[in-house]
Amino acid sequence: MSDDLRTAVRRLMPRAKADLAELVSYRSVADARQFPPEQCRKAAEWVAAAFSEAGLTDAGLHETEDGSTTVIARRPAPPGAPTVLLYCHYDVQPPVDDAAWHTPVWELTEKDGRWYGRGAADCKGNIVMHLTALRALGPDLPVGVTLVAEGSEEQGTGGLQAFVPKNTELLRADAVVVADTGNFEVGVPTFTETLRGGVNVVVTVSTLKGPVHSGSYGGAAPDALAALIHMLATLRDGSGNTTVRGLPRDQTWQGVDYPAEQFRRDAGVLDGVRITGDGSAADMVWARPALTVLGIDAPPVVGSAAAIQPTARARLNLRFPPGITPGTALDALTGHLEAAAPWGATAVVELEAAGSAFRSPAGGPARTAMSAALRDSYGREPIAQGNGGSIPLCNVLAETYPEAEIMLIGVEDPGSRIHAPNESVDPSEIERLALAEALFLRSFTLSR
Repeated sequence: MSDDLRTAVRRLMPRAKADLAELVSYRSVADARQFPPEQCRKAAEWVAAAFSEAGLTDAGLHETEDGSTTVIARRPAPPGAPTVLLYCHYDVQPPVDDAAWHTPVWELTEKDGRWYGRGAADCKGNIVMHLTALRALGPDLPVGVTLVAEGSEEQGTGGLQAFVPKNTELLRADAVVVADTGNFEVGVPTFTETLRGGVNVVVTVSTLKGPVHSGSYGGAAPDALAALIHMLATLRDGSGNTTVRGLPRDQTWQGVDYPAEQFRRDAGVLDGVRITGDGSAADMVWARPALTVLGIDAPPVVGSAAAIQPTARARLNLRFPPGITPGTALDALTGHLEAAAPWGATAVVELEAAGSAFRSPAGGPARTAMSAALRDSYGREPIAQGNGGSIPLCNVLAETYPEAEIMLIGVEDPGSRIHAPNESVDPSEIERLALAEALFLRSFTLSR
């Protein structure tokens, strides 16, 4: 049954590579402070045109509240057939450090069997996967299909999240395929069943009216930077466990194991450096809260003076598993930081962003059909994993369409280095997932 689609997808792979090369060339970072907004607009227009050509002829660009553009392309379901919503996003992370890239950032480059370039995996590779699946099926789609491509996912400004509840009929579906995650490793088909929620805050510590000489006043004058360092140190214990007061810290992951050596390779942990935490790698990244210091405002080493700092700031990210709400996490982190401020220093915590954790339940006709499609494409049973990242849109979709099954898959793998320099995708993952999605779209019904 799958041979015709398998052949069609394989023949489409050169076109998929050309599609991805075109998409990667757009510097579609949704931050006008860093990149021209017209780059996002060009990417959106390309996506709309490509999916319209692939058969989703009801295509349009929709402006959202955060100023980004969402692409929506649709083809109605035949009578009695279900509708499937295919999600992806065309905006990307900034390069981070151009000098750290071994290939051109905005030019798809093949190297050692992988395709390199910003967005090659996250998430333009998933756009191409959707596109290849639809092209392999041809014009006679047995189900309704709606494609939604977000334009500001990486910035977390919530444009599409606000758009969905106000346009419920436009995106209504029986099943949702969120293609923004990845496989446990190359060649292992994987459902992502949980996503951690997250809150970002900026904490500002103040102790003096202004900087004072470290020789004249050091020893008695309260140093704001030292106070901040003390506060940050209380957020982890000696083993590296996150210790935010009021948050649980002993949950365990019940699904697939994440062997420590594999985690070390995937994360690039240096020889001799220990993995943090007293749980397994899976416990630490999928089942427990995790506090990360994203940045600190302090004088740089070069140009610093012999002065005690009156203020210091840090940007923090707290991730948390399902079962913890953003409000609970924010209250716990704020209370912890305020209580940890030494010497009577003032600590002001400002919320930047918040998103809920998500759990995708197993079971249901869509999951059954997708499992069979992945098994047929990959030649092995799919597994389930958690994901330490956050996709707040999943909760909005679940609340807006409570009857829809939501499944998370994607072309990323641990070697993709998403959000980092030298991002890449293994093209075999695009091919196998495109085949699986085509098989799913051809077989999915609500009558199982």
